[in-house]
Amino acid sequence: MAQPAPTPPTAAPPSPSPRQSRLSLGRIAMFESFRYRDFRWMWAGSFVSFTAMMMQMITRGWLVLRIADDSPLALAFVMMSFAAPSTFVSLIGGALADRISKKRLIVIGQSGNAAMTAVLALLDFTGVVAFWHVLAIGFANGSMMALAMPSRQAILSEIVPECSLMNAISLSNSGMNMTRIIGPALAGFLIVFIGTHGVLFLVSGTYLFAAASMAMVNAGATPAAAPTGGVATDIKAGFVFAISDRAMQGVLVLMLLSILFGSSYWALMPAWAREALDVQSDGLGILMTIMGAGALVGTLGLAAVSNMTHRGLVLLVTCLMWGLSLAAFSQVTNYLAAVPFLLVLGLVNSVFMSLNMTMMQVLAPPEMRGRMMAIGMMTFGAMPLSAMPFGALAEVTGSTPDALLISGVLLTVATLIFWAAHPTLRRLR
Repeated sequence: MAQPAPTPPTAAPPSPSPRQSRLSLGRIAMFESFRYRDFRWMWAGSFVSFTAMMMQMITRGWLVLRIADDSPLALAFVMMSFAAPSTFVSLIGGALADRISKKRLIVIGQSGNAAMTAVLALLDFTGVVAFWHVLAIGFANGSMMALAMPSRQAILSEIVPECSLMNAISLSNSGMNMTRIIGPALAGFLIVFIGTHGVLFLVSGTYLFAAASMAMVNAGATPAAAPTGGVATDIKAGFVFAISDRAMQGVLVLMLLSILFGSSYWALMPAWAREALDVQSDGLGILMTIMGAGALVGTLGLAAVSNMTHRGLVLLVTCLMWGLSLAAFSQVTNYLAAVPFLLVLGLVNSVFMSLNMTMMQVLAPPEMRGRMMAIGMMTFGAMPLSAMPFGALAEVTGSTPDALLISGVLLTVATLIFWAAHPTLRRLR
């Protein structure tokens, strides 16, 4: 009788290749900050808050175009009203963040934004909205944002350890960049169906939800150090540190240059889209979504990097690419051709901002992080200095694309000059 053939031994499962192992570990490292409960609530609150802000930005711009006869200069004025409070309210917010509950300041800011946006929605709904209403409420919204933003950034160092800080900031910015994909497209399409007033009412409710999410966070309930003087004294001490520390000085100056010469497209995108591509609100929303997709890729990629070296050099390179991509995209006249340029612009912008904020927090002592975030926020007050002249140039010449081209070229040149003049930042690891 024939013996049955022996059963071949079961083959061992193949070992994962080094590449597969690295990818798996990379995926885990990319989302490591989500292990912390407070970070999950913080991320959720930031996500809905920035969704509301992105929807509000598109809706407000479309409302201004309607009531100001498609004026790019009017868009620049609205940007100025929102950004101007950053120059002084953020300093107060930063000093308060180092003295009282960061969590409370964030909830107050979100609730204030909900109230102000509801007022604008009501004015629009009743048909009595005027340009000055948009400016005044934009100023109030900007003040609430400037009050809360230093706390929103500084509280991350109380939620995660310093070794995870770049990951936490990158993931937070990734959430913000996801809203740049969702928010503009959602607002652009909803305007068609429920009008600008309907979208603004929706934005107001979303801000309230963000405040409720932030209330669930346990961290940030107490200040990092007991106050030793008045608010003015704290603000002065923050400036002394920022000026005396060479590395911090370089990071802040480069941030200022990027805002001064590279942020004009935020205010002028609606006018550029109409002039260069002849699109409506839904088409503008898609363009902003494309740029948000590039930003999301950039911040997720940065979150996956566990130990970056030569951070100063990376910061300079991304700022340089920001200027070049802005100059290139401004001259595109075809919708599909604009897509790759917008993706690159969003990517380098997001990597620069995330890395810049990480370096500011790492370079600052814990008891001064709120003030450093506030000084960083001050640079956003330079947006009017960017939007106003380039908006005026577009108005006079009748060409928003050419105004954006000049903006990108100036950022490129300024970055190259700073690269040569600040060796400390180049060598910063």
